[in-house]
Amino acid sequence: MADTTTKYIDEKGRLVMTRKGKLSDGDDRSFDIEFWQSLTDDQRMTAMWELVETAHAMKGGDPNELRLQRTVASLKRRRG
Repeated sequence: MADTTTKYIDEKGRLVMTRKGKLSDGDDRSFDIEFWQSLTDDQRMTAMWELVETAHAMKGGDPNELRLQRTVASLKRRRG
């Protein structure tokens, strides 16, 4: 069976790519690389955050728990 690839933009404006074929041990990652490189930086961040939310939900977590870590520090110059 030959691989077939389909690309389209969904109703939310997101790029959707599908590949139908047989997965083999020696499968190169060209499909994955092409997909991620075809996205803008904003689209990559959105997709990454959706993956984070999905993984967190699968572990039974509350999506409101998810926050970027914020570290606050104060530096003062010594006088001397």
